[in-house]
Amino acid sequence: MKNFKAFLMKWRKLAFKEKRHNLPRHVHTLAQIEIDNLKNCGIKGIILDLDNTIISEDDRYLSPYAEDWITQAKFAGLQFFILSNGKRRYRVKYWSHRLNIPALSPAKKPFRPAFRHAITYMRLPAKHVLVIGDSLHTDFVGSLLCGCRFMQVASLPHPPRWWEKLAGKWVQIPYPSGGELWDFDGITGYESFL
Repeated sequence: MKNFKAFLMKWRKLAFKEKRHNLPRHVHTLAQIEIDNLKNCGIKGIILDLDNTIISEDDRYLSPYAEDWITQAKFAGLQFFILSNGKRRYRVKYWSHRLNIPALSPAKKPFRPAFRHAITYMRLPAKHVLVIGDSLHTDFVGSLLCGCRFMQVASLPHPPRWWEKLAGKWVQIPYPSGGELWDFDGITGYESFL
């Protein structure tokens, strides 16, 4: 009985320790992700979605503190790559330049080639890469197909596309009402990337 109690105590300590370092499945914004927790879970690279994750698709809102969070994560040694299905390549080039992160667009997510390209570019095994995005049908499915981990962020407010009116509530988390949003006024910066 004494050995069983000792075993149970060790198991509880290990289970608690493991639980503490598990990644959350979803957060509202990038800035809510704990960088130390990512590193403790073995994450060394991050594949980021652009539309409605960092900047709203209509360029109206910017995710609060996203750029600061990315800068801090880079200082902590994490690598980044942006994969975007957006058709406006100049926009992706602008954000790639602004954030100093390599990007690929159109990525044709959830298909594997773009994810494999990003993983190869970072020179990391897939198990050390985290995909962060707002959509289950593109970002999550792509991460599953490539063996990466996934974290979903709430989709920044934007005019819904036709498929979002039908299936959006099953593949995206709505941004919390009353949640902090930053207006984006840098659209004029796109001109030099046209």
